[in-house]
Amino acid sequence: MFKALGKRVYYNEITPEQFTNLGFSGADDLGNMFQFYRDFEEICNSVRDLRYSKELNPELQSFKTWFAKKPASFPHKTFKINL
Repeated sequence: MFKALGKRVYYNEITPEQFTNLGFSGADDLGNMFQFYRDFEEICNSVRDLRYSKELNPELQSFKTWFAKKPASFPHKTFKINL
């Protein structure tokens, strides 16, 4: 993202439990989903097949390719979440 935005991007990892408590509508559902992905990572990733996905959608793009076509639609704001 740095190459695309020209700005440093920081990743602030939070736990699914912290995400659940962010207080916006749907935060609890998303937090539960993140917890499932964390707790069952091997199962979740074992059923993903990139080749098959490309068969279903030949226009599937990498993030880098997609972003290069849509940089103006990406928010260039700094967000800070206090946990």
